[in-house]
Amino acid sequence: MGTVHAKSAHGDSVGEVGGGLFEFEEPLEMDDEPISKPTIKLNGVRARVDRVHVDGLNRTKDDIIRSTVDDLFHATDFEDVILRAHKVRRALDAMGCFRDIGVFIDVSSGPGATPEGLEVTFQVRELSRVVGGINTTVSENEGNLVLGVKMPNVLGRGERIAAEYSMGYRSSSNFSVAATKPFPQKPLVPVLTGTVYQQNHEYPWSGYRLLDRGALLDIAFKTSPATHHNVQWEGLVRDTSVLSKTTSFKVRESSGPQMKSILRHVVSVDHRDEAMFPTRGTWVQFTSEVAGLGGGVAHVRTELLAQANRRLARDLVLQAAAALGVLHDVFGTELADHFFLGGPTSLRGFRQRGVGPHCEGQATGGRLYWAAGLHLYAPLPFQGSRTGLASLFRSHLFANAGCLAMPENSGLESLESLKLVRVSVGAGVVVRLGRGARLELNYAVPLRAQPHDVHAPGIQFGVGANFL
Repeated sequence: MGTVHAKSAHGDSVGEVGGGLFEFEEPLEMDDEPISKPTIKLNGVRARVDRVHVDGLNRTKDDIIRSTVDDLFHATDFEDVILRAHKVRRALDAMGCFRDIGVFIDVSSGPGATPEGLEVTFQVRELSRVVGGINTTVSENEGNLVLGVKMPNVLGRGERIAAEYSMGYRSSSNFSVAATKPFPQKPLVPVLTGTVYQQNHEYPWSGYRLLDRGALLDIAFKTSPATHHNVQWEGLVRDTSVLSKTTSFKVRESSGPQMKSILRHVVSVDHRDEAMFPTRGTWVQFTSEVAGLGGGVAHVRTELLAQANRRLARDLVLQAAAALGVLHDVFGTELADHFFLGGPTSLRGFRQRGVGPHCEGQATGGRLYWAAGLHLYAPLPFQGSRTGLASLFRSHLFANAGCLAMPENSGLESLESLKLVRVSVGAGVVVRLGRGARLELNYAVPLRAQPHDVHAPGIQFGVGANFL
């Protein structure tokens, strides 16, 4: 929230804001009886905002600042002023124009000042015109080194242009250029992003290489503080090629170029206290896409992900996770569009993409799947595991179950194919990698599998942003 200074009405005495109370510190003599501290509830202190100052603006336009800070003028008491100032500070930070934002509250003075008036000052530092950086991301159990450069606040209203090049350790590489335009004055505060990209990935478990070149148009908005929507259109040219001479004929049948046009809607509702090591709350994400409005591929694809967390004791957390996916082919759907299951980030105890249909040892994926996981997280069992570097670690017990199928017919046959359940259990250690990823080192034991599955009992190492 920044630093909040509030002058008291009694000369030079200064109040401290905290806990919903306004406290006055009095000097105490060592030999006297302790003097009780009078308290005033902040919601009982009438106040209004007379003026708002924003210091440090250079490129940012005044109109977007005015619309953002206008909420402060509707405050009715001192507590309301503080809460609205915090809300405005978060809105300014979300614009992506500023590096540091400080908030100062003082009594109003000068012409036009009212008896209950306050002045709120935001001190900001704008980002440089060009910002570069090096960071890491994770994809399908693969780490990537990302080189990026962006131009924030290009036109003075939060617009930005960003270019990124990433390279993974399995010969994957991505390049993208994105332009983003926020609309903070519109209802639901939408953000429009246009991206052109090229992605090159190798999938040795399926024996093919994928090269995608395309464009993505995304509109992101929120219908509540916890509900986030993305409405997307994506058009791409996909080129699938075999990875080696041993690639199976069934995989070779899917090789060649394809054009694809997709309409997609992603909605997520997140009530967790944090994403990586949540201790309470639920998270649900539903993705639906329709392909076929142009191009040579037509299908309907839906996927549901869910997670629930409950604290059992001080640092003992029980987590339940589930996933479900359905792909209905109309025409042209190939291997790269299928669902895949198995690996250290999904169904542990199996090789990456090791669950479901295979041809000559190579995963061909499926059109129906479900998966579930039950996890128990606790601090490491030694002294000092809750502080310092050790607080980034968790011990981990888990049980996973799931099924991936490629039914030839629809109806009851497809439901019957989902009864071939795979089960695995295990234990390990989880490490938080910043706020966007985590690492798992587990010992997994498959308890139930099918003949064509590829087991991976023993130690498994996984890194990613989303785990089952």
